Amino acid sequence: MDTLLTADFWIGIFKIIWIDVILSGDNAVVIALAARALPPEQQRKAILWGCGFAIALRVALTVVAAQLMQLPLLEILGGCLLLWIGVGLLQGEAPSTTSTHMPHRHAGMFTAIRTILLADLVMCLDNVIAVAATAQGDMVLLVFGLALSIPLVLFGSTLMIRLMERLPWIVLVGAALIGWVAGETIVNDQLLLGVSQQHPALKYIAAVCGAALVLAVGQRLRQRKASTTH
Repeated sequence: MDTLLTADFWIGIFKIIWIDVILSGDNAVVIALAARALPPEQQRKAILWGCGFAIALRVALTVVAAQLMQLPLLEILGGCLLLWIGVGLLQGEAPSTTSTHMPHRHAGMFTAIRTILLADLVMCLDNVIAVAATAQGDMVLLVFGLALSIPLVLFGSTLMIRLMERLPWIVLVGAALIGWVAGETIVNDQLLLGVSQQHPALKYIAAVCGAALVLAVGQRLRQRKASTTH
């Protein structure tokens, strides 16, 4: 109880809220992109299951996040995985909403959940590390930070899906964001840490290249797919 009355505790709460608001946005975009073309009832299920598994993943990663980030090649591989996910989300079309073939529809939902988990595995590391660093061993703050990310991601992904339905160009922005994060992730790898510290602009160059690559390859593959189906 004494901990709750200290200024440091409430400052920590404020920091964690700010971190979660900022860093949960990209995860919400991934969930929205993965679930956007599913039927409404499957959208809700994919978002709930995807967020549920993602939060469980964050809890597990909190224990080992700092150690994981020190492994060479891990963030390079994670960044490449994000590039692949971004291209796939931009290129791929979800199963038809008019289909009544239940195995096919469930396969679409499970594919969306799998995509959410793979992307969140890479993208949530920055959130986990930032919250853990801010909590500084305070379990109340740590649990609060993890719990707060649940409604933020749920609300954010639902909102993004509604926006994507009304403004299709937001899909391109979302895919570009995934590519941007992928570029940053690759440059942050331990193998490239010395180079990125000597050349700070490299982080932004890699981010721009990642975004451009996802848009170019995703659009090209989507056009090719559309031409073969007509």
